[in-house]
Amino acid sequence: MGKKKTKKITRLNNDSKDKKGKGGPLSNYKPSSLLLILFMLFMAVMVWPKIWSNVSVDIDWNDFKDYLSKNQIESVVIGDTQITGKFNEAGIAARPEKSAKAFTVDYKPDVIGTRLGELLEQSQAKWSFAKERIWLWNLLSMLFPFVLVMGLLYFMFARNLRSGAGGMLMSFGRSKHRMANKDRATVTFEDVAGVEEAKEEVAEIIEFLRNPKKFQRLGGRIPRGVLLIGPPGCGKTLLAKAIAGQADVPFFSISGSDFVEMFVGVGASRVRDLFKQAKDNSPCIIFLDEVDAIGRKRGAGFVGGGHDEREQTLNAILVEMDGFDTNDQVIVIAATNRADILDHALTRPGRFDRQVSVSLPDLKGRLEILKVHAKKIKMSPDADLSRLARGTPMFSGADLAAIINEAALAATMSNKDYVETADLEEARDKVRWGRAKKSRVIDEDDKKITAYHEAGHTFVQSMLKDADPLHKVSIIPRGPYGGATFALPEKDRLHYTKKYCMALLQVCFGGRIAEELFCDDISSGAQADIQQATTIAKQMILTWGMSEKLGLVSYEPEMGMNDLMYAFPGEREYSEKTAEEIDSEVKRLVGETYKKARELIEANKDKVERIAKALLKYETLDAADVQLILEDRPLDKPTVADLLAAEQVKSEQPKTEQKQHQEPPASQ
Repeated sequence: MGKKKTKKITRLNNDSKDKKGKGGPLSNYKPSSLLLILFMLFMAVMVWPKIWSNVSVDIDWNDFKDYLSKNQIESVVIGDTQITGKFNEAGIAARPEKSAKAFTVDYKPDVIGTRLGELLEQSQAKWSFAKERIWLWNLLSMLFPFVLVMGLLYFMFARNLRSGAGGMLMSFGRSKHRMANKDRATVTFEDVAGVEEAKEEVAEIIEFLRNPKKFQRLGGRIPRGVLLIGPPGCGKTLLAKAIAGQADVPFFSISGSDFVEMFVGVGASRVRDLFKQAKDNSPCIIFLDEVDAIGRKRGAGFVGGGHDEREQTLNAILVEMDGFDTNDQVIVIAATNRADILDHALTRPGRFDRQVSVSLPDLKGRLEILKVHAKKIKMSPDADLSRLARGTPMFSGADLAAIINEAALAATMSNKDYVETADLEEARDKVRWGRAKKSRVIDEDDKKITAYHEAGHTFVQSMLKDADPLHKVSIIPRGPYGGATFALPEKDRLHYTKKYCMALLQVCFGGRIAEELFCDDISSGAQADIQQATTIAKQMILTWGMSEKLGLVSYEPEMGMNDLMYAFPGEREYSEKTAEEIDSEVKRLVGETYKKARELIEANKDKVERIAKALLKYETLDAADVQLILEDRPLDKPTVADLLAAEQVKSEQPKTEQKQHQEPPASQ
C-alpha cells in the first residue's frame, strides 16, 4: 500500500511541474516567494529618490561660489542648465551632512555665464563641459523601476487569468486531460489484435466521425458513448487510441481519478471544461479511463451522501452527455473492469448507449497478438508462436506482450542473434510463475520429495484422457513453488465438463499420493493443490449443479443491495442442514477422486518411480521424455551437469582465443 501511495504522490507532483512549466518565468515560485519579491521591489521604488539624494545633493548658486572661493571643490562638469561636481576632502569636512560627495547646481548661462567663467579661472577646480545626453535614455532611466514592477505583476496575475476567472485559484478547475492531435494519433487497428468483434462493433463510430452527414440523411443518431468492459490488460485503452487514429480526429484522454481534487466542486468544473474544449475541437473523441473511480452507484449508503465530490462529478458527466445539443460530434469512450458497480444513469441509452466487451483473447486472438508484438523482434525461423499461443490460456494481451519482451531480453543476455522457442517458453513460465531459481541450494531430502510429488502429478496427467495434455515437468524452484507440472491445452475451454473437473481433481491429488507411497511421509508442498481442489469441488456443487444429491440449485451467495460494496461474504441464503449437506458433498467428491488417483498410482508404482528418478537426474522433462519413460525406453539427453560443463567451456573459449591472439609469434 505504501508503494502505491508514493507512486501516486510522485505522479501528481510531476503533473504539477508540467503544468507550471507552461506559465511565466516566475510560475515555479511558491506564492509566498512571489509576494516577498513584490514587496521588496515596491520598497525599492519607494526609496529610489532617497537613494539618489544620498548620492548627490542640490546646492544654490551662492553656496557654490563660496565652495569655489575656498577651494573645496575637486571637479566641475558644466551642462546646458545644470552644473554637477564633486567635493574634495576639505569640502566634505566643511559640510554639516558629511555624506554626499557629489552636488548639482541649477543656473542660467545667459545670466551668470560670464561670472561662472571668472570663478572657475580663479579656483583650483578642474572643469569641463558635459557631453550631450539622449533624451530617450533619460526617459528610460526614469521609467525603469515602474516597468519592472508592472512586468512582475503581469507574470504573477495577468498570465494566470488565462486559467480562468480568479487567476491561480481557479486554475484547479481546468481539466487535466492529455490531447493527441491528428498528427500524434499513430495507433490504428493494425496495431490491435485479438478483439475482432470489438473492432467491428466500433466501426460505425469511426464512419460517423469521418462522414457525419451520411447518418444524418436518414435521421439516425449515432451512440453518444461507448463503454469498453473487460479484465485488465485486454487492450481497452489501446482500442480507444486505435479508434482515434483510424478516424483521424483529436483524442482527449483523462483518468477518472484526475477529476477529483481536494477542493469541493473542482471535479464538476473539470468535466465542464473538458467537454467545452472537446466541442470546440469537434469532431473528436473523449476517453475516460477507469471511469468507475467517479461513476459508482449513488445511494443512501454512498460515502459522503448527496454532497460527495465524486457524486457531483458524476452528475456533471450525466448532464454533459445528455445535453440539449444532440448534434455535437463528440464521442465519449469509457473503460472499466468494474462495470457491475457503475451507476445505472450512466449506462442507460442516451449516454453510454453501447457496451463493448473486450475479453481475454482466444487461441486465434492470442496468436494474432503474438504476431503483432513479434514484428518488432528478431525471431528465429523455427520459433513456434502457435505452440506458445496454445500454452497461454487465460493470458491477456499485456501478458503476451510481456512474454515477447522477456524472451527478447533473455536472448540478448545469452548473446543470441534471434529469439528462439526455448526463450519464449522460459519467458512464458517467468511471466506466469516467476523466475527460475537455479542457484538455490536444495537439501537432498527436499529435492527427493519434490521429485516424487511432481512425478505423481505428471503420471496422472499423462494417463487421464479427459485432462489437458502434458507439456513439461520441472523440479527447479520457480516463484513460490518448489516444482511445477505444466499442461498444454489443445483448445480454449468455453465449458467445464464434469469429466474434465473430475480428472483435474485427480491430477491435484497425484502429488500428495506419491509422497505418501514413496517417501513414507507427507509435506506442506500440497497446499496449493488442496486449495485448488477445494475450489473446484465447491464450484461444481454450489454453482454448476454437478451434485445429484443437492440437485440443480445455485447455492452461491449473491451480492446485496445491487452493489459489491454492500456484499457480506459470510451471509448465505440456505439453512444449516443444507450447509451440512454441502460440506458432505464436497468431502465425498474430494474423497472419490482421491481414491481413484491413489488406485491409479498404486497400480503403476514402477512408472512413477522412473519419472521421479529421471527428474532427479535431468530436473526438467518435456512430454516426449515422459512418454519414453512410460514406455520403458532409454532416455538419451544431457544431464544438468553436462549442460553446466558445456556452458563453462563455451564461456572460457573466447578468453582462450583472445589470449592466444595477444601472444607474440615465435621467433624463427
